[in-house]
Amino acid sequence: MKILVINGVNMNMLGIREPEKYGNMTLKDLEKELYSYSFELGIDIETYQSNHEGEIVEKIHSAYNNADGIVINPGAYTHTSVAIRDAIAAVNLPTVEVHMTNIHSREDFRHKSMIAPVCIAQISGFGAACYKLGLKGLTDILNDVISG
Repeated sequence: MKILVINGVNMNMLGIREPEKYGNMTLKDLEKELYSYSFELGIDIETYQSNHEGEIVEKIHSAYNNADGIVINPGAYTHTSVAIRDAIAAVNLPTVEVHMTNIHSREDFRHKSMIAPVCIAQISGFGAACYKLGLKGLTDILNDVISG
């Protein structure tokens, strides 16, 4: 089983950007932790980060016939990107949206996700653990589908 983990805009600034909200873990640290966790789950993951909407769309497209599911933190594109939303709908893979902070307790403009309606779940507010929760939940769902 292979899951694509996508990080969007500004996620490369983890460890620098607003550490009071996002902590001190860098993106590289997070990816190492997720690769380690993927071994525990018995899955393969591929991680990807881009600040460019079109590149994220192309990466989602590349998951078609190459991945079983997607975990995505679109960053600020969550609230604005019809393109990312449509790409997820197009590939029709089970997708979990994750956010390190609780987007519903932040500024009003962050409360609406363009992405959530095409995802099987949204997890937010647990910091880096959101990714592990997303991977675990997605893995469980995919295993249920496989086992019938």
